[in-house]
Amino acid sequence: MSVAEPNVVEVNVVEPFLRMDRMPHIWCPGCGIGTTVNCFARALVESKVNLDNLCIVSGIGCTGRVAGYMNVDSFHTTHGRAIPFATGLKLANPKLEVVVYSGDGDLSAIGGNHLIHAARRNIDLKVICVNNFIYGMTGGQTAPTTPDHVVTSTNPYGTFDPNFNLPQLVEAAGACYVARWTVFHVKQLARSMEEIFAKKGFSFIEIIAPCPTLYLRRNRMGEGLDALKYYKQASKIKNGAPTAEVALTKGGEIIVGKFVDRVRPDYLDLMRAQMHEALGDRYVDTLHMEECEEECACPQN
Repeated sequence: MSVAEPNVVEVNVVEPFLRMDRMPHIWCPGCGIGTTVNCFARALVESKVNLDNLCIVSGIGCTGRVAGYMNVDSFHTTHGRAIPFATGLKLANPKLEVVVYSGDGDLSAIGGNHLIHAARRNIDLKVICVNNFIYGMTGGQTAPTTPDHVVTSTNPYGTFDPNFNLPQLVEAAGACYVARWTVFHVKQLARSMEEIFAKKGFSFIEIIAPCPTLYLRRNRMGEGLDALKYYKQASKIKNGAPTAEVALTKGGEIIVGKFVDRVRPDYLDLMRAQMHEALGDRYVDTLHMEECEEECACPQN
């Protein structure tokens, strides 16, 4: 007599990183933000990041909801203020891995000054920017990343003002790591996310993702699946491409890849060097002392 095997339920590798009690999520069918979260969770697995030291900070917008869905220490902050909030976390506790996860509107519009100055200072932050070319949550207004000739709620006859080339912007400001992928490039995106956990300094990943409700439909560009087909056809991987040559247009070529990977002293290193130069032995680096004490601490009997 054969014994029936008990039902075995396989757990998705991503689930432990999510607050499943908050599912289903609020994102529209065809939205690309969920795909980015899947890639991020897989990067956490591969990089073996200590989750006790991981913090995720998001601003306001569709992507801003990521902080609420991740099962780690997370902060859903005010509009445009994710980076200064994250900066405070990192400077107060340098051992933390601080990730800013937000959208193109939050990071490059109301948060634009914080973005360029964090890159200039080389704050040790990992910034993940989901760029869907529109303000998705608040009604489909024109964003700083919206290309020319796009119909939005604030430009019903089409946009005409120049849009930001985000990789060029953050490289010029001083970022140490700059990459761009689409949500079609899931393996490459997860690999870049893994790389930034091993990178010291300001890192920036731009992710091109569809907004089917307020960008695609309004511009008669189909649904989310149509956007993925376009990303597959229009994307060209050019690692190391000059960021001045990777600007985006409506329906044009999409240059993806890792564009910048360089070494610069980060903000805390620069501060410590300046304090030692100015104060000599009078400068007591308490943060560095605490880090050393934790690393050198012997287990108690």
